[in-house]
Amino acid sequence: MLNFERKGNGKETLVLLHGFMENLSIWSDMEPHLSDQFSLLKIDLPGHGQSDILAEVHTMELMADEVKKVLDHEKLNKVHLLGHSMGGYTSLAFAEKHPESLKSLTLFFSTYFPDDEEKKQQRIKSYRIIRDAFAHYVKAGIPNLFNPNERDILEGKIETALATALSTNNMGALACVKGMVERTDKKHILENLEAKILILAGKHDNAVKTDTMIKHLPDRTNIKSYILDCGHNGHWEKPGICAEIINTELLHNLPKKLVL
Repeated sequence: MLNFERKGNGKETLVLLHGFMENLSIWSDMEPHLSDQFSLLKIDLPGHGQSDILAEVHTMELMADEVKKVLDHEKLNKVHLLGHSMGGYTSLAFAEKHPESLKSLTLFFSTYFPDDEEKKQQRIKSYRIIRDAFAHYVKAGIPNLFNPNERDILEGKIETALATALSTNNMGALACVKGMVERTDKKHILENLEAKILILAGKHDNAVKTDTMIKHLPDRTNIKSYILDCGHNGHWEKPGICAEIINTELLHNLPKKLVL
């Protein structure tokens, strides 16, 4: 079973899925700001943190199945599911398989679009360097995921992100990259899911095409979206604001598409 941690005694369970080359420790800056009405379930996805590598290719569906095993083990039926980046892709796969298990789905600096051909080729070209020169891959990529206009004040957070990524098993990372290449379009999930859907996106996110994603969101009353002045890592860049939006939207209601 995947490694996980539970925290809090709130009546609402918020499941937190980290992104690529991260682990369950990434939520530490946001946790103090999250409502005590939440009970947190933080999970290490396959090949990350203390969770084992399960296959040569970690598809989003495989990872979603493993998340479901944790929920079943913990006897959790209806949860709020939030995924950062790759965790968001896993959350969409989970929503496709188990919509009845969700009170809400939050795409946290993530997207429902699959990789375009250029992005797929970039990932495929990265296989060798992930396998043979992982530290170089990490150090070249991680700083670009943060808001370039705030690099000076984010230096400590960038170092944390680098250390977290470097602690990842490179073969676990490779299995997940291969899985991300295989992702399919999940817009139909947003068009049909009855649970509440929350989108948090970054104005300066180089990993997600924020403008295109927001523009093509289905016009449904259960979908709320926010664009923040940050990069790809809201949990490190704007933890307080992100937590407040989560508290407000998942426990209450606000007008849709409020831009901060």
